[in-house]
Amino acid sequence: MSKVISAQNAVKMIKNGDTVAVGGFVGIGHPEEVSIAVEESFLNNGTPNNLTITTGAGAGDGKTNVWLNRWAKEGLIKKVIASHFNLVPDLIKLIAEEKIEAYGVPQGVILHLFRAIGGKKPGVITHVGLKTFADPRETGCKLNSITKEDLVELVKLDNKEYLWYKAFPINVAILKGTTADEFGNISMEKEALRLEVFVMALAAKNSGGKVIVQVERVAKRGTLDPRSIVIPGALVDAVVIAKPENHVQTLAEKYNPSFTGDVKIPLDSIPPMALDARKVIARRAALEMSPNIVINLGIGIPEGVGAVAAEEGISDIFTSTVEPGLHGGVPLSGLNFGAAINPEAMIDHPSQFDFYDGGGLDLACLGMAECDISGNVNVSKFGPRIAGPGGFVNITQNAKVVIFCGTFTAGGLKEKVCDGKLVIENEGRAKKFVEKVEHITFSGEYSQEKKQKVLYVTERAVFEIRNNALTLIEIAPGVDLEKDILNQMCFKPQIAEDLKLMDERIFLEQPMGIKAEILAKGK
Repeated sequence: MSKVISAQNAVKMIKNGDTVAVGGFVGIGHPEEVSIAVEESFLNNGTPNNLTITTGAGAGDGKTNVWLNRWAKEGLIKKVIASHFNLVPDLIKLIAEEKIEAYGVPQGVILHLFRAIGGKKPGVITHVGLKTFADPRETGCKLNSITKEDLVELVKLDNKEYLWYKAFPINVAILKGTTADEFGNISMEKEALRLEVFVMALAAKNSGGKVIVQVERVAKRGTLDPRSIVIPGALVDAVVIAKPENHVQTLAEKYNPSFTGDVKIPLDSIPPMALDARKVIARRAALEMSPNIVINLGIGIPEGVGAVAAEEGISDIFTSTVEPGLHGGVPLSGLNFGAAINPEAMIDHPSQFDFYDGGGLDLACLGMAECDISGNVNVSKFGPRIAGPGGFVNITQNAKVVIFCGTFTAGGLKEKVCDGKLVIENEGRAKKFVEKVEHITFSGEYSQEKKQKVLYVTERAVFEIRNNALTLIEIAPGVDLEKDILNQMCFKPQIAEDLKLMDERIFLEQPMGIKAEILAKGK
C-alpha cells in the first residue's frame, strides 16, 4: 500500500503535547510543505499545540516567515531543544520573552542524542561542553529563567569529568528527501546534505512515534538503487509530495548540480573577494594552513578562508570539511552555508561530529563575537539575542588548532585597506574584547588544559593564549597600538616581547603568492 498522503493528513499524525524532531540546517533540508500545513492547522484549528520542538540546527532565512519560523507561535510551541536559533527570529523572541522553555545544546551532542534515543540509550556522555555554558555549573544549556528541568548532569567516570545529556522520547520526525518509492524508501540524490534524517527517523520510530518525509517525487517500489536509500521504508509512516516552490535545494538555490557532485565546475570561476577587513582576516588565517590537513570553516567571516585558498591555488592541498557532513570542495556562505561546490564526499551529520569529537580536525576557523582576558569566546547569547552555539563547542574543543576570526569592534565600524595599510575611518561603537563574556561558548581554561594552539585574528591585531592569558602578538600596518587597539579593549592584554607587524602581503590587492611556502611546511 502506498504511504503517500497529503500534508494536511500528515499533520493529523501530530498530537497535542508531542515532541517533534524537524529536519534542516541553516538554508538547507527543511520540509517546508509540511511546515506550511502545521502552521495553517494551528491558526485555523488550534492544533497541534504545546509541542516540544527539537532540531539539529534551526533552519530559516533570519528574516521572513518561512521554514522553522512558521512553528514559532505562542501556544504551538511549549519547549525547544536545538543548537542554533539565529535564523529563526520569531523563536528567539518567544525565548527572550520567556513564553517558551528553551535549551541550547551543542550541535554534535544533539545529533548524537537522536542516535542514542533511537538505540534506547540513556543519553550521551561526553566531554563536549565542559566549562562552557552547557556545563550545569554554568547554565546547563538553559536559555531563560522559566526553563527549569535539568537536561545535563555532571558525572565522573574513572575519576574524569563528563557531561551526561539525557535522552527523551520523540513522537514525530518530519524530514526531507528527494525521491520515495511507494513503500517509503527515501533517497536524497538532489539534496545538498544528508543531514541527520536517518537518526531522527530511528529515534521517532523506536520511541513508538511516526515518521513523515517530504519528497519531490515518488517512484515504483523496487526501482530505486538500494545503495541510494538513506531512510529505509520500514521507518517511514507517511510520504508527502511537495510543490516545487516548497522543495528547493537551498533557500538561495532551487537546484545547483555542483552541490551534489553531478557537475564539477572550475574553481577559477569563483570570483576573488574584495580587499576589505573580512579578506584581511581570512588571509591571515590562511597563513596557518599546511599540506594534508583537515579543516573546518565556520559561518560568517571564516567562510572567506575558503575563497582565499581558492584564489591562492591551495584548495587542493588540504581537505575542507563542513559540519553537516561534507568533505572536500569549496564551502559556501550565506543561506548556502553547509553546502559546497564540488564536494568529494557526503556523509551524515552525526558521523561528521564523531570525526570532530574524536580529534579528526587539524585546524578550525570560527567566528568571534566576544572575547575576554582568559581567552573565553561568546558567540551564542547576548542579552535577549540568542544565536545558539551550533557546532561551535564540538569543533573548538576538539580541533588541534583553533583560529577565531572577527573584526576588532562592531556597530558602525568602517575601514578600508589602502597603500598596504589598514585605515580605520569610523570606529565601531561596541567593544568585542570585554572583561568577561556573557556566555562561555569556548573556554580558554579548558583549551589550555588540552594544550591547544589558539589564535584570535582580527583585521588590526592577532592574539594568542600564552601563560593562560590573552597575548597580543601582531598588529596591522597603519594601526596605532594605544589608540586603535588598547583603547578599544575593556582590559589590558599581555603584549608579546616579540610583537610583530602582520604580513604586509595581506594588505595588497594582488594574491599573496603563498602556495610555495605553504607546501614547504609539509617537507
